[in-house]
Amino acid sequence: MLPTSYSLLDRLRTGSDDGAWKRFVESYRPWILGWLRRQNLADGDAEDLAQDILVVVLRELPFFQHNRRPGAFRAWLRTITLHRLQDFVRGRRYRPRPGGDSDFQNRLNQLQDPASELSRQWNHEHDAHLVRCLLARIQPEFQESTWRAFHAVMLEGQTPAETAQRLGMSVNAVLLAKSRILARLRQEGQGLIDA
Repeated sequence: MLPTSYSLLDRLRTGSDDGAWKRFVESYRPWILGWLRRQNLADGDAEDLAQDILVVVLRELPFFQHNRRPGAFRAWLRTITLHRLQDFVRGRRYRPRPGGDSDFQNRLNQLQDPASELSRQWNHEHDAHLVRCLLARIQPEFQESTWRAFHAVMLEGQTPAETAQRLGMSVNAVLLAKSRILARLRQEGQGLIDA
């Protein structure tokens, strides 16, 4: 499932769609801010850094070349975040929360390594957050019965047969609902989250 589309990135890059940046910020800012807070940054520092990261994304996006590999944008965003965090530490603005983790440099080193546990956590949290955002965005496009069938199978882990019986649908209708919504997810967000 792939929720930030090449077309959204293209609209951001060219500035051809005023709503594209708003959509991007609505999707990414809460996740970036939450991720920074989970790294034991004070709320004010996390807010400032989230803003800095978004400013750099806006400034550098025209130069971003998506290589059509899954996770390319996610990795680019992780690199921007890492560089902003490094600048933050170098500027001696970093103040760990009282009683918090003081090994911040170790976290930066982990974030720099794409194979580290922290980088894997970044990838997982990024993808999960954007899938939730995209699901919320596309839900109004589907009938309630289609959405309930998809939700039961994909998010609750029910079998198509269980779902069909519970919802009074045929198994084929459940599978079709799942397929239609997954296809829409792929269409809407092609390119940034690994399938």
